[in-house]
Amino acid sequence: MSSTITAFERSPDGGKGLARDTRARWALEETGQPYKVRLVSFAEMKKPAHLALHPFGQIPTYEEGDLTLFETGAIVFHIAEQHAGLLPEDANARARAITWMFAALNTVEPPILDLVTARIVEGNRSWSQERLPLVAERIRAQLKQLSTRLGDADWLDGAFSAGDLLMVSVLLRLRMSGILDEYPNLAAYVARGEARPAYRRAFAAQLAINAPTTG
Repeated sequence: MSSTITAFERSPDGGKGLARDTRARWALEETGQPYKVRLVSFAEMKKPAHLALHPFGQIPTYEEGDLTLFETGAIVFHIAEQHAGLLPEDANARARAITWMFAALNTVEPPILDLVTARIVEGNRSWSQERLPLVAERIRAQLKQLSTRLGDADWLDGAFSAGDLLMVSVLLRLRMSGILDEYPNLAAYVARGEARPAYRRAFAAQLAINAPTTG
């Protein structure tokens, strides 16, 4: 059954793969599932029709028959559970992969999002420059542990999984800050994720929507 996801009509990042619909696209591409994309504007995201799908007025949403989901973690988990390719068959390895999904979204991502907020939303506040180093240090504390755990392995726990998909997606937000480059094995880990054919297809699809028009 084909699914439908929602995405920004115009992504704030200009199609660089940071919008969260990329995560859903990537999961669908990894599992070889067909899907459609319904584009929504910022105004449409706050209207009743979209709020019925996503109560917080964000993207992406995921529709499959009479099932509607929101939150990328839930969407990726559902896709991974329903289709082979993102979760191991072994029960223990599967549980560990799911643990890494939670770690990416609950432990690693929050301070990274704080950095984005501090730089973009709060950048003109008088206390912003004092707060930025504190936020950056919280990020480094998590990356140090993650770097140690990854070591010289290609992926977090054996074969590539949904845990890696979400972790790479989260770490991508750090590229412009330069912090990711302080941990060469994590930078290489992210590059491996980006090199996967499924990611490249997902990235290209989002970029095509946001490509500037000419004429």
